[in-house]
Amino acid sequence: MDATNRPGWNRSRRKPAPGGQTAQRQPVSREQPPGGLYGALDLGTNNCRLLIATPSDHGFLVVDAFSRIVRLGEKLAQTGRLSDDAMSRTIDALRVCANKLRWRDVKRVRLVATEACRMASNGPEFIARVKEETGLGLEIIDRETEAGLAATGAEPLVDRAAETALVFDIGGGSTEILWMKRNGLRFDTVAWTSLAAGVVTISEQFGGGMDVTPKSFEAMRDFLRPMLQEFAGRVTVANGGLPPVPSHLLGTSGTVTTIAGVQLGLARYDRSKVDGCWLRSDEIGAVTHRLLHLTYEQRSANPCIGKERADLVLAGCAILEEIRLAFPAERIRVADRGLREGILTMLMKEDGTYGRAA
Repeated sequence: MDATNRPGWNRSRRKPAPGGQTAQRQPVSREQPPGGLYGALDLGTNNCRLLIATPSDHGFLVVDAFSRIVRLGEKLAQTGRLSDDAMSRTIDALRVCANKLRWRDVKRVRLVATEACRMASNGPEFIARVKEETGLGLEIIDRETEAGLAATGAEPLVDRAAETALVFDIGGGSTEILWMKRNGLRFDTVAWTSLAAGVVTISEQFGGGMDVTPKSFEAMRDFLRPMLQEFAGRVTVANGGLPPVPSHLLGTSGTVTTIAGVQLGLARYDRSKVDGCWLRSDEIGAVTHRLLHLTYEQRSANPCIGKERADLVLAGCAILEEIRLAFPAERIRVADRGLREGILTMLMKEDGTYGRAA
């Protein structure tokens, strides 16, 4: 879940994020900053998210943001189609995004749709409807592009002293995983995969996510394990036969930010405390164990989970547990950033404005 959609998120106190782009909200103003405005929209299986930013000395500065859980991929795995209700919810959210982009007169944008629109038989039809009803021209990107954008968005948080890192993004309908290796001052992607498994698809496949038992949780993990082990085998080959143990994991998703918030004992989600924080592997396991023994109502009551994620969080935990099993690093860094930040970074680098103050 994006920070702007967290229960109790405090819009007045966003601080610069450590290790990369700042994410400080500015007072609402329609005046165009001298460096120009850039827009990035990520329409996923579960969320609709928008960022509007301007170049700054530290990368870019977020001047407006929007996030709403729309569950576009609801029941997609069973029907193969986007439902009428899901499309209507999503169109409503996209109208808000379109109005923000028009109101701020944002000219440089990239608007992408991911797994739900990739997989649905009526995905192209929905994209055409979005264009007609909102004026937004969405682009359905492939999994390789999605993985690359997610890595670009999270890369500023890779430990500069690391030799390797495993970057992952647990989404609603898919999970992107990248093995990155140091190449001088930068990190290159050596191997990557995109699993057709996300928090929405896994929770729906295993009973809906409300009443998760240790037995059904293990069934989720058993289902996911061959996918992760296959990729771990490929990484071993790419790693010269060495075990796939990265210097650290780097997670960019609602699952890891939720776990971080719970582990930190936050009374309300606070992006400035979560983005860039480090967790030990055993701390992640302890939070997962704790959540698995809570009822749906108890998970809903946690301020870092809330009702909107209470039925999805354990599916995300199952995916994360299998990632930790396949790639047993001692530490994980948490990133409250991802695809949209990657889009903004790439657009600004193409224009030569990234890291330049307005």
